[in-house]
Amino acid sequence: MSSSAVPNSGPAVPTAPSARRSGLSWWKALVTGAVGAAVVNLIVLAVAKLAGASLIVVDSGEQHPITVGGVIGASVVPLVVGTGAALLMALWKPVFLRIAQYVGGGLALLSVAGPLSSGADGGTVAALSLMHITLGVAVVTTLKLHRRHH
Repeated sequence: MSSSAVPNSGPAVPTAPSARRSGLSWWKALVTGAVGAAVVNLIVLAVAKLAGASLIVVDSGEQHPITVGGVIGASVVPLVVGTGAALLMALWKPVFLRIAQYVGGGLALLSVAGPLSSGADGGTVAALSLMHITLGVAVVTTLKLHRRHH
């Protein structure tokens, strides 16, 4: 009579699963957030342009056109500076990552007041407001991507 038993090839006691971190290192999270924010905001700019928005903000009687370079700079610089500072402070106290998520997201949402009070046409106001909201989401997401690393 033949036996259909499978020989035990593993250990008798199951091993603990390896502790893999699913988050990104600080620089990968920062690059991902900055590129993501810039790409989404450039898409918003393109859609606004196709929809016929003037993409001009008047400040003190002076016209300021919204350009591709301006959108990239306004998307990348605040995110890199703010989240970069939070990541540095988190080396000292990791709780700063959570605090920075709330503060950064909140500040970006509060900054929507700028476009809303700019006096530009509706399409431009909508596009700029969405860009500010996108930056807030990018800050929160960027820090979350890194928090998973710890």
